Amino acid sequence: MERTLTFDVVRRFSRGPVISARASWALEGAPVTVLFGPSGSGKTTVLRALAGLDRPDAGSITFDGTTWFDAARGVFVPPQTRGVGLLFQEYALFPHLSVAANVRYGLHGVPRREREARVTEIADRFGLVELLPRRPGKLSGGERQRVALARALAPKPRLLLLDEPLSALDAPTREALRGELRHLLEQAGVPAIVVTHDRTEALALGDRLAVLIAGAIRQVGPVHEVFSSPADVDVARVVGTENVFPSRLIRREGGLVVVRAGGPRGPVLVAVDPGGVEDEAYACVRAEEIVLEPFDGHDSSAQNRLPGVIARRQEEGPLVRVTVDCGVRLVALVTRASADRLELVAGRRVSAVVKAPSVRIVPRTA
Repeated sequence: MERTLTFDVVRRFSRGPVISARASWALEGAPVTVLFGPSGSGKTTVLRALAGLDRPDAGSITFDGTTWFDAARGVFVPPQTRGVGLLFQEYALFPHLSVAANVRYGLHGVPRREREARVTEIADRFGLVELLPRRPGKLSGGERQRVALARALAPKPRLLLLDEPLSALDAPTREALRGELRHLLEQAGVPAIVVTHDRTEALALGDRLAVLIAGAIRQVGPVHEVFSSPADVDVARVVGTENVFPSRLIRREGGLVVVRAGGPRGPVLVAVDPGGVEDEAYACVRAEEIVLEPFDGHDSSAQNRLPGVIARRQEEGPLVRVTVDCGVRLVALVTRASADRLELVAGRRVSAVVKAPSVRIVPRTA
């Protein structure tokens, strides 16, 4: 039987929206799920309910066949017996304790010999052996992140929950640690849910995306599919990037990176090299950055000039959303006047032109 997480969480507040979030997904196959949405959408509320830190007003939560919460039956499993690891924004390390003592903190009740063996094992896995005697004030941002994650994983949790784990860092540090966090989550071997409102973090960290808007889960699916094919206009506005393609590095040349987008038959895209891309990545293009031109059948020296056929035209007030099949489905947003002038209708051949700086490459792993 497939292991799943299923929740139907209702939480009412005196102010703000009612949180009524319902979703279910398998625990295998996609280790990191990103709970994504704008500030105030209810992400942390859902996370705290899953952790058992807050008791919902109604609904239920089931993890791998075990009921953690059921309002109708009066079931509420306390957080300490759910087997959940938590990582907060500020990491919440104890400043007066050594790294070893911080990692050991969650192992109360474990026999001493087993406890020390577990600290040694996880310190070795996360490269913390030399840091064990130090206190958090003597660590870098990346080292504190590894210690916090090691502490959360030391008790061997069944589920790992991370609440905006990079938001407290400055932009350069956040950029540097994003890939390392993804690598550590892959190493952990524990299903994880990461809360974030940052699109780049969602792409870099997640395998699955659950979009939360105004307290409700609006779409759940593989990260690139949700970004590329939002279920409705509200999800499209929240994710903000209509074109996201799994890509593979082909080569580097002169400060640029060349990738194959969307699979072995997908188009080749040229982008500014962001660094950190060794093999797999996501290629991201905003719909308004794509220029559609009549197809003339001639080769061009322009980078990222992709021949294709219009698959769909969708009116959106003064704008028109045009989907072009270029080996991948590419969504362009143009004015109604331009769409009419170019006769952009289904079946028409066009060229989609994208400047290299408009193709954003997000490294997939560290």
